[in-house]
Amino acid sequence: MHVLRQNISTSERETFRLHIAYSVLEGLMFGVFAMNEFIFLKSLHGSNYMLSFLFLFSTVIFLPTILINELLRRTIYKKRMLRLASLITRGPLILLIFFPASAEAYQDNLFYHLAFLAIFLNYYLASPVIFPIINLFLKNSYTHQNFGRLYAWASSINKIAVMLATFLFGLLLDYDNYAFRYIYPFTAIVGVASVFILTRINYKAPDVHIPRQSIWLSAKSSGLRLWQIVRDNRPYRDFELGFMLYGFSFMLTTSVITIFLERELHLSYSGLAFYKNGNITLTIILLPFFGKLLGNIDPRRFAMFTYLALALYLFFIGFTQYFPTYSILFGVKVYYFLILAFVFFALFAASMGLLWSIGSAYFCEPGEAGEYQAIHLSLTGARAAIAPLLGIFVYELMGFTFTFSMGVSLLLLGVWLMRWSLKNR
Repeated sequence: MHVLRQNISTSERETFRLHIAYSVLEGLMFGVFAMNEFIFLKSLHGSNYMLSFLFLFSTVIFLPTILINELLRRTIYKKRMLRLASLITRGPLILLIFFPASAEAYQDNLFYHLAFLAIFLNYYLASPVIFPIINLFLKNSYTHQNFGRLYAWASSINKIAVMLATFLFGLLLDYDNYAFRYIYPFTAIVGVASVFILTRINYKAPDVHIPRQSIWLSAKSSGLRLWQIVRDNRPYRDFELGFMLYGFSFMLTTSVITIFLERELHLSYSGLAFYKNGNITLTIILLPFFGKLLGNIDPRRFAMFTYLALALYLFFIGFTQYFPTYSILFGVKVYYFLILAFVFFALFAASMGLLWSIGSAYFCEPGEAGEYQAIHLSLTGARAAIAPLLGIFVYELMGFTFTFSMGVSLLLLGVWLMRWSLKNR
């Protein structure tokens, strides 16, 4: 591979190979889960508010990250913790094989809706453990000069796997609306295997003296330490405030967009896969460029572009409601303004995939990456506790246009904040 011949050490080369294998398997799993909300709405006939909980679960679990960060800091055997977390949280996906394969079974039946939500809540519980440790492993295994570039290449390959899985799963779901019953159990095996591969990265925990005190006192000390970071590192604080504005916008509108695509535009599973794969293709092309760019500019400047791209995505999604012109291509409704919207979403996805995962690491030393990411994830959980449900409430009260306009306004405010911070910090 050409990227491995560009000033890459032997240890970085081995880490990169494991990172690639992990990214491929995770991509296959995420590609299947890209249909998750659509499946809940279209096949399981779930309600709007329950749909918002499905998205909420994926992010609100980051709220106790400060406590989890303290546990991670104390844990010497981080690889063992990762393996155990993958088995506990991803293994129960196998239970979806017992779900029925008929629309009548899901009509006004809360049991399967709640069971579906519970299984995925359990799945998402691994994220506050896995994400900070991944960041720690990679930050300590890649040099600062190669970090963004190698992460971007791995992300590009991850997106190819996502695209392949989304396309094939979309076709399968159009043939059988309940194919998730046997595909999701398979992802349980894939998800556990990916984490076990990740734990083969050569990482040695530094010798850190941990005071002998209770976990709660340690968590309090950890919280105070993280507060000091936010208080004293002003550029990082501005960066996270911008992320709060972006996060509220994204979480307000995500479930509402799923409702819009299913109930307003009446997309099929393969139709949704068509749009998702179109933006993933462009994302793959852009990721290496953005990875190199992120390594050379301030993440706040990078964030300005990212927020603006998402704002244009929301604008053209809303525009499609008033100009729903489309053509039929291989049985898929190709809405012209929806195509344009997903082009901007690809620009957003290519940049945000890097910014969210490693942006905070640029404001700290390598050994502090875990703590900075813990703050980042905790704030993600805090906004997730409010925004998804608020988005459904605003939509049911005011409609699609007002909800999308609210999201665009928050993003433009985030762009202004990043510009102000760059000028004044």
